[in-house]
Amino acid sequence: MKRLSDDSILPITLTMGEPAGIGPEITLKAWLACKEKPQPVFLVLGDPELYRKTAAALGLNVPVAEIAAPEEAAGVFSTALPVLPVALSENMVPGKVSVANAKAVLSSIDLASDLALEGRVSGVVTNPIQKSVLYAAGLNVPGHTEYLAARCGGATPVMMLSCPGLRVVPVTVHLSLKAAITALSTASIVEQGIILARALSTDFGIEKPRIAVAALNPHAGEEGHLGREEIEIITPAIAAISSKVQTAEIRGPSPADTLFHASARERYDAVLCMYHDQALIPLKTIDFERGVNTTLGLPIVRTSPDHGTALDIAGLGKAHPASLIEAIRMAAEIAGHRASAT
Repeated sequence: MKRLSDDSILPITLTMGEPAGIGPEITLKAWLACKEKPQPVFLVLGDPELYRKTAAALGLNVPVAEIAAPEEAAGVFSTALPVLPVALSENMVPGKVSVANAKAVLSSIDLASDLALEGRVSGVVTNPIQKSVLYAAGLNVPGHTEYLAARCGGATPVMMLSCPGLRVVPVTVHLSLKAAITALSTASIVEQGIILARALSTDFGIEKPRIAVAALNPHAGEEGHLGREEIEIITPAIAAISSKVQTAEIRGPSPADTLFHASARERYDAVLCMYHDQALIPLKTIDFERGVNTTLGLPIVRTSPDHGTALDIAGLGKAHPASLIEAIRMAAEIAGHRASAT
């Protein structure tokens, strides 16, 4: 991981996310959980009053220190939550979103990505956003991942979800099952498989990555009797990935119903899945609270908790910070591996 000096490491930066959601609460709770540890230090890009008021309302003993630059975060982290100010346009009410604050939400993301591209922070952890609010304010891409990819020069992003013991990448993401099957192609599997294989090496330090490729159909198609996608689309993709990333071991297509039990998970480092729920159901069953969304293929490190804004429990003190804490830890881990690789 890149260092500021001999005894300090570049911090992770957290975005504000939707201010009316649980982002402020889990950020405060993450600081309480992490402040005693020497790393990873983090700062948040948001409205200082948002965190002060949330801490007071929830009875959380979290002092807030306004900073002028990310380089100041390490010096205050042990005693206060470092906040680089991004002002809201109007006061936040927990659970009640406001389009007026959409500009500040996007400004927080913009500043975080700029700081990462400039090498002033080691990674970005994005708190959950309320997409409907940002769409109403003019956002013209599906979400965080595409927005950050555009800001990073149009890189091809790949969404990897992980929890302790499992990493999964869905080749098709937010599509109906019917549309996902139609959209599935050898080219898309190859592109995402190559990015995944290389990221497992550079971002996670795995010298010879083992990737299991899930079948689309039951029983891997039963030699074409239950569908020909395995024969015509997936198997050629596996061959192409293997030829282009010879340091990786690519296996499959394997029936999805036998890929995720405990002993099977010991035989691979990640699973390339064909559609959203094929990847997300096993992940969230194994460890719902500690799931992390990592964007592979970007020039910056980006992770996120694997949950939404949870407007229904915002302001009630019920939000669990485990996924955000794991996202911060993973961002620091990836940054460390990237630094070692270069």
